Amino acid sequence: MVEALRYMATDVVAIIGPQCSVVAPIISHVASELRFPLLSFAATDPTLSSLQFPFFVRTAQSDLYQMTAVADIIDHYGWKEVIAIFIDDDWGRNGVSALNDKLAERRCKISYKVGIQPDSSVTQGAIMDILVKVALMQSRIVVLHLNQIVGFKVFSVANHLGMMGNGYVWIATDWLSLVLDSESPLPSETMDKIQGVLTLRQHTPDSDRKRAFFARWNRITGGSPQLNAYGLYAYDTVWLLANSLDAFFNQGGVISFSNDSRISSMAGSALHLEAMSIFDDGVLLLKNILLSDFVGLTGPLKFNSDRSLILPAYDIINVLGTGIRQIGYWSNYSGLSTVSPETLYTRPQNRSSANQKLYSVIWPGETLSKPRGWVFPNNGKLLRIGVPNRVSYKEFVSQIRGTDMFKGFCIDVFTAAVNLLPYAVPYKFISFGDGRKNPSYTELVNKITAGEFDAVVGDIAIVTNRTRIVDFTQPYVSSGLVIVARLEKERSGAWAFLQPFSRRMWIVTGSFFLIVGIVVWILEHRINDEFRGPPKQQVITILWREYYEHSWPSSVACMALCGFNNQLQLHCKSDVNPDSGAFIFSN
Repeated sequence: MVEALRYMATDVVAIIGPQCSVVAPIISHVASELRFPLLSFAATDPTLSSLQFPFFVRTAQSDLYQMTAVADIIDHYGWKEVIAIFIDDDWGRNGVSALNDKLAERRCKISYKVGIQPDSSVTQGAIMDILVKVALMQSRIVVLHLNQIVGFKVFSVANHLGMMGNGYVWIATDWLSLVLDSESPLPSETMDKIQGVLTLRQHTPDSDRKRAFFARWNRITGGSPQLNAYGLYAYDTVWLLANSLDAFFNQGGVISFSNDSRISSMAGSALHLEAMSIFDDGVLLLKNILLSDFVGLTGPLKFNSDRSLILPAYDIINVLGTGIRQIGYWSNYSGLSTVSPETLYTRPQNRSSANQKLYSVIWPGETLSKPRGWVFPNNGKLLRIGVPNRVSYKEFVSQIRGTDMFKGFCIDVFTAAVNLLPYAVPYKFISFGDGRKNPSYTELVNKITAGEFDAVVGDIAIVTNRTRIVDFTQPYVSSGLVIVARLEKERSGAWAFLQPFSRRMWIVTGSFFLIVGIVVWILEHRINDEFRGPPKQQVITILWREYYEHSWPSSVACMALCGFNNQLQLHCKSDVNPDSGAFIFSN
């Protein structure tokens, strides 16, 4: 930072740098006062905004997009809680803060976060103390937002503690990919400690120009050091400034400086700040920088209204064996995909959950199975679950004799629901009641409001006075009014229709039938020709007319049903369990 301030005393028109986010705010503030652009290809702190620092221009992607990509990966695999380990400086804290905001948008969260000193003097003992606490936590998803010196120390200690095996997920930000790209191949003992780790890398599209540049670079340097993504952004930044200066001069810009009285009053300091001067046409040069639009090694270099590069994208990398394997891409345009962002830009935008895809991952422990992401914590608070100690209806809930364990239908429903949760819920059952008589369920519910229990499991009826003080789950037993009757096999045959009535009932019914027929004959035989003739024919006519014209079958059917209903006698004894809501009848 001091060297940058001294350099500013030499009438500069622009500065490329710094390579560290921590000193960027101070230098950006001075650059704004002196009105010359500050172009940084490595200061990725998401809080460095153009509103606060109007002459600061970021020529790489902000960590805001990187943390969005990490949050999308976590949400893609269905994890809800993560642990964040970060460098305890402005860059680390602001990056984790951005990650927390992006996780919250996806209904996830950072359950535990811890900072590590940013200097290289941090000891393995201090790191071990941190990781031991992490191992006691519920979440097994660890995000590392560190530098390479501290990051590899963390992996070394984690490997020693057995935290690089099955069940763990380690996601490193782009600091790891920078090392893998610029120093590959790493020693085998180093690679063994980071197997299964996921990391991100700023995406740079493949092109003939990029391949030609790498060939020239390897001829000049002999292949060491190798270039990473930030090296490419640095190269494009130089061209960006050169093109902007060319446009500046074509527009009649002049390099001239003027003194500031506020700075002149600071004469005599060791930094010689009085030698600094204001760039008169700095605003014009800044305008040309922000209007740049060309294709570099890293892709299109064009700024949006927020002064950020357009089309942010990242490669998602899985460390495997002696190298790396790319499992997909993330772009702000379409999210996670196995198709390159350049191809997706030509298609309609689609960020649906069904379109979010990644290739399979080799997780720590050399497994293809997606880790669950959590375990029951060793230091977590146990939920106190009250359970009624009943003496009747033990099929619903009962205590196993001589133990603190419970069994029954209600317990089975509770444990099945807990097992379906995507996170751990440690709990313990606490008996309520003396075991000699059924406890008061209202009193049991009141224990929740009193703070003695966190929840209650049992055959508890949902009634009005209880719903006013606690919340119930959805009912899982609802029988209503049920009648249980003995089923007997009835005799069947051609004369089965006679069974509903007794013989006496049939005689009475037949008598009424004949009496009604005789009355009809008496009333109609004088005026109706159909009732005249031989006696045999008149009897047949009476029966025929009575059957069809006076709806005898309907009368018989109705009486048959009534008779059958009267014959069905049920003698019921009801046992009511008021708290289970079940009515049980026995014949």
